[in-house]
Amino acid sequence: MGNAQSASSDPRFVSSSRAFTQKELEDLKSLFVSLAAQSQNNAQYISPSVFKANFKIHEPLGQRMYDLVTQKRNDEKLTFEDLLIAKGIYEKGTQDEIEDFIYQLLDVTGDGILGRSDLEAVLVAMFDAVFPPENAEPGLTIQKDVLDIFLNTPTFSNQGDGSGEKSMSFEDFKSWCSLLPSARKFLGCLLMPPDQVRQGLQVPRLLHSENIDSNLLILRKEYAWHIGGALAQHLLGEWKLLYHSAIDGLSFNTFLGNIQNSEGPTVLIIKDKEGCIYGGYASQPWERHSDFYGDMKSFLFQLYPQASIFRPTGTNSNLQWCAVNFSSESIPNGIGFGGRVNHFGLFVSANFDQGQTFACSTFGSPCLSRTNRVYPEVIECWGVASKPGQQETATAVKGTVLERFKEDRHMLNMVGIANSSE
Repeated sequence: MGNAQSASSDPRFVSSSRAFTQKELEDLKSLFVSLAAQSQNNAQYISPSVFKANFKIHEPLGQRMYDLVTQKRNDEKLTFEDLLIAKGIYEKGTQDEIEDFIYQLLDVTGDGILGRSDLEAVLVAMFDAVFPPENAEPGLTIQKDVLDIFLNTPTFSNQGDGSGEKSMSFEDFKSWCSLLPSARKFLGCLLMPPDQVRQGLQVPRLLHSENIDSNLLILRKEYAWHIGGALAQHLLGEWKLLYHSAIDGLSFNTFLGNIQNSEGPTVLIIKDKEGCIYGGYASQPWERHSDFYGDMKSFLFQLYPQASIFRPTGTNSNLQWCAVNFSSESIPNGIGFGGRVNHFGLFVSANFDQGQTFACSTFGSPCLSRTNRVYPEVIECWGVASKPGQQETATAVKGTVLERFKEDRHMLNMVGIANSSE
């Protein structure tokens, strides 16, 4: 097998070899032999075309990955040693080693400067892989719209070299990975065999009634892919529309009634009158509480004009808020996430006519809209279903949400906190 069988004195090869099991090494050798045999160079090396076709990496990421794997020799001769070392760093290395490899991968021009044009080319290749063109919605404006949303997320803090274009520092890159976990997952799995399930490619299937005009929906497949990047694989199956204000009316009671049978997580999305789109992932069902509740799986997100995910920082446990029929001013009726009472990361009042969003230490999130006071134009809620066989067990609760709250309301009356309505 030529280079594939020769012993190597490169300490990186020895170190990488130890990172794989014997079975993994044998599989990798078999893969190399197969690809080298297809490369028409006496079965000694893997050619660029065969490499890119096998791993199904779209350009310009494909050529850049080949260059990195061959250690930038520009000889078009990818050896078994090259492949093992690259996979050892890219898949088995330390967090810093993996991130540095991906950071270099994004510099598709190879000039040592990761600029906006590099990132745009990478995003185009990424979307072509996640949303194949033959299945894409018609019109170039959709792709441009999506690109702009994701290109508005990163920070380019390095000053240019006279060209005027700023570039992305390594710290900028790490922040970008945190804000766009779907992109980070995608970029971290490119050397996996294509027949395996690659993270970052899964898009939840969006289910809704056939008589609903899809143009009314805020949640589009690109947004679902973005939100899904912060979720476990088993939650990327089917998402079902539970509530839509344009169809069901801007009604808190209708909202609660519609979601009563969804015992799993939900995705709440708001489009306000400023045109901004944002929301939160609620890992726990929406149930009546007089204080914050929930767990550390919840998060906030932005969808427009930029795409970002904000996960819990651990600063506090003020995660979900759901208050119904309280008359105390210290317990505002409505639903929300993070922050503190009357200074939420995101909150919508029980009238569904106004809300608020403030910079929030719970999720490390900024104000999600252009102003702290927001006026919802459209509110959507989607139920997230686990894939069959993976759904977490939940205790069945009978009756409507408001009926389940009735006993609590009687108790509040007994302690002197009257209900605003029955």
